[in-house]
Amino acid sequence: MEKEHSQSRRDFIKKTSTVLAGITIVPRFVLGGKGFLAPSDKLTKAVIGVGGMGVNHFAYENTPVVAICDVDKKHLAHAAGMLKNKVKTFHDYRELIQLPEVDIVHIATPPHWHGIIAVDAAAAGKDIWCEKPMTHSIGEGKRVMEAMEQHGRIFRLNTWFRFKDIFYGMGTTVKPIKKLVDSGLLGWPLTVRVGKHTGFDWKFYWVGKEHLTPQPVPQELDYDTWLGPAQFKPYNKHRVHQTFRGYWDYDGGGLSDMGQHYLDPIQYFLGKDETSPVLVEVDAPQQHPDAVGTWRRITYTYADGCKIILDGEGKDTEVPYIEGPKGKLYPGFKSDIPDLERKLAAFPDPAPQITTFTESVKTRRPFALNERNGYHSCTIVNIGMVALRLGRSLRFDPEKQEFIGDEAANRMLMPVMRAPYTI
Repeated sequence: MEKEHSQSRRDFIKKTSTVLAGITIVPRFVLGGKGFLAPSDKLTKAVIGVGGMGVNHFAYENTPVVAICDVDKKHLAHAAGMLKNKVKTFHDYRELIQLPEVDIVHIATPPHWHGIIAVDAAAAGKDIWCEKPMTHSIGEGKRVMEAMEQHGRIFRLNTWFRFKDIFYGMGTTVKPIKKLVDSGLLGWPLTVRVGKHTGFDWKFYWVGKEHLTPQPVPQELDYDTWLGPAQFKPYNKHRVHQTFRGYWDYDGGGLSDMGQHYLDPIQYFLGKDETSPVLVEVDAPQQHPDAVGTWRRITYTYADGCKIILDGEGKDTEVPYIEGPKGKLYPGFKSDIPDLERKLAAFPDPAPQITTFTESVKTRRPFALNERNGYHSCTIVNIGMVALRLGRSLRFDPEKQEFIGDEAANRMLMPVMRAPYTI
């Protein structure tokens, strides 16, 4: 049965690839006639992965759900029951993305699936709302960027602190922080410290278990498809669903879970949306090859001397969030710069951004956090994970987007995917 299932999956991939290669898919809202969607009309969406975050986003921006997909029958049935309208349900996302009535695909699977699904959905003419982290590797992120450009798609990464909401312990949105940094009142270069003193939690409960005992696969779960491109490991319930973040094959613990929430706004206010750090240094116990562990400190350094310091131990307590040669900014937006509010009023606000995804989809203009700046903030996370797994500091080339003089690190730029999966 497994052999037949695998062969069927290979045939489906081959057939789908052939079809997509031979046609150009045009979204229904740019077509006239029956498929035309006026600017005032509703966009529709489909959600892939409805066991956790997926069901939390059924109602966003008044976009009705018309289809859902999951490899766990219980998840699928539960999610379908939450929706008032009748929706189409799928086991295989490749069937779902062919639906002409779907405008937006929301990807809420474990991260090792993000890149593949995003690329396939783009080729199928869908715009994409993706959970963080954007991708599980740097190489997959590059392919997502290429696919969005190749197929003219609109992409949104689902972390939002660069453009709305109070930014954890800072007591403000990111906007005045960006304005302060741009003003030059703090000087340059800057050091940013990310830790418990500003309300950041690295969630070290997302650690994996070593030497897992193989268990029978639940009848409702297609474990082979859940693994997808990841290398085969015997099933244990701790690998999947709510605890998958503790295993390198699928995620990267708290760093991967929360990293883009914390680091994307820093990238934004430091003006690093088009570049990457040149050095990452790690202080951590030796990591297990399968199970994610904890870490004490990760330090990123940029070519201009700016630093981002991640405190995993909670030792940084009375330190500023941002420090420069001319001033400091503490949690609660407190600063040692006299009369800061009056001084900031003389400087311009940051450039406006599109912060409603449906507006981006309808106007075909990039969302505030898209595949390009999202790729770079995800790269900060991913180079940190590579350094942790190898247990050493690494130098990185921001232009080539590869590690310098380290073959082992560069082999981790793109994971080896289990056949027949590819990106």
